[in-house]
Amino acid sequence: MRATVNTDEKSIGRVKSSATVKDGKKIGSHQLPALPISTIWMISFGFLGVQMAFSLQSSNMGRIFQTIGADPTKLGFFFILPPLAGLVVQPLVGYFSDRTWIPKLGRRIPYLLVGAVVAVIVMCLLPNAGSFGFGFGSMTALTFGAVAILFMDLSSNVAMQPFKMMVADMVNEEQKGFAYAVQSFLSNSGAVLACIFPFVLTALGVSNSAPKGVVPQSVVVSFYSGAVILIVCSLLTVFKVKEYPPEEYAVYHGIQNQAQKEKKGMFQLLLNAPKEFWTITVVQFFCWMGFQYLWTYGAGAVAKNAWNAVDPSSTAYQEAANWFGILSGVYSLAAVFWSLVLTKVPKNKQKPAYAFSLVLGGVGFGSVFFIHNPGTLLVSFILIGIAWAAMMAFPFTILTNALSGENMGTYLGLFNGSICLPQIVASCLSFVIFPALGSSMPAMILLSGVLLVIGAASVSLIKKPQTK
Repeated sequence: MRATVNTDEKSIGRVKSSATVKDGKKIGSHQLPALPISTIWMISFGFLGVQMAFSLQSSNMGRIFQTIGADPTKLGFFFILPPLAGLVVQPLVGYFSDRTWIPKLGRRIPYLLVGAVVAVIVMCLLPNAGSFGFGFGSMTALTFGAVAILFMDLSSNVAMQPFKMMVADMVNEEQKGFAYAVQSFLSNSGAVLACIFPFVLTALGVSNSAPKGVVPQSVVVSFYSGAVILIVCSLLTVFKVKEYPPEEYAVYHGIQNQAQKEKKGMFQLLLNAPKEFWTITVVQFFCWMGFQYLWTYGAGAVAKNAWNAVDPSSTAYQEAANWFGILSGVYSLAAVFWSLVLTKVPKNKQKPAYAFSLVLGGVGFGSVFFIHNPGTLLVSFILIGIAWAAMMAFPFTILTNALSGENMGTYLGLFNGSICLPQIVASCLSFVIFPALGSSMPAMILLSGVLLVIGAASVSLIKKPQTK
């Protein structure tokens, strides 16, 4: 069978191409074209807004739920909901978007739009969980917050996954490492903005204190601002990027027409996943457990160690929570710069760079336990940011280079399980580990450091991806 696709001069980076496919195998198909650098940036630009939403959520969840009256020993429950949402939603987005084509919108972009709109709505509701008169520590207030965080993560996952998939769909193997590093750069830039917003707003005179059970306006306004940025950044990607239509996509990825019709189910695809899928998952397991404990206990750990504050309604605790936002911004800023360094790492040096970055992150986590000076914590979080940059860039580069174009979205959605499952496991284990460590939040961050080092050691399990 021979498939020939003619393209017009308006298509970004597209050329006339042909491919011969026999027995479902690609024989001499045209490779994905090199894209202009500006196009690669536009494909991922909306990621800045989506990551801003995620970072506002992750850096403020512990603060919000403790402010509205959650028991610190039960915080793990609320942190189970977001990864559980991602575990279910992202494979479905991948599976169905592989089978979607809407003229003038595309394959992945329709899901991006729906997710972004819902995320904006929920971002305006979540920080107001304590403002509707439900009562401090009441089941109604906590349930409202839990449902809001669930829907926020559902929608953010729906909006986020298309950006990863479009890189896999449209960027060739030579540019893919650069493209995911750009995505890491934009992602962490959004995280920086999210983390510093409450601190900056407080400095500008927005109230950082509130009645017991009510989230301060500095946090509420930060969420409102993040919602605006999310929708604006997403629309830039929607209007500036044109996905390859099905026929052209099939040519570039060497997909036979019959193969397109006979899509495999998710379970069968999981059984047939390449070895790289599973070895990277091992590394991801330890790394994402570590970061889950940072997001759950980080604000409390900083408040206890550097401010000697444990009461969420106290001024000292809220100051510490603002500083944790700054520290989160610092690790995101460090990740921005480190992701630029990673764009220069040659393909044969990716594994050593990955492991080295994770070791530095482990040192950063571990040092938090021993440091009681707020300023010195900046060094710890710079090291944490180096690990974060590597986690955002290398796993997807290695995996997508090991995959064919067929079922790309489904595989990326399934791979999200390597991010979500560790967070769920970490949250469930926290009900045992946290009391066992004397209910010490700094000790939980020390544990994160141990997990990152184990993750670094696990990088040796990843073998060189086979050339497609």
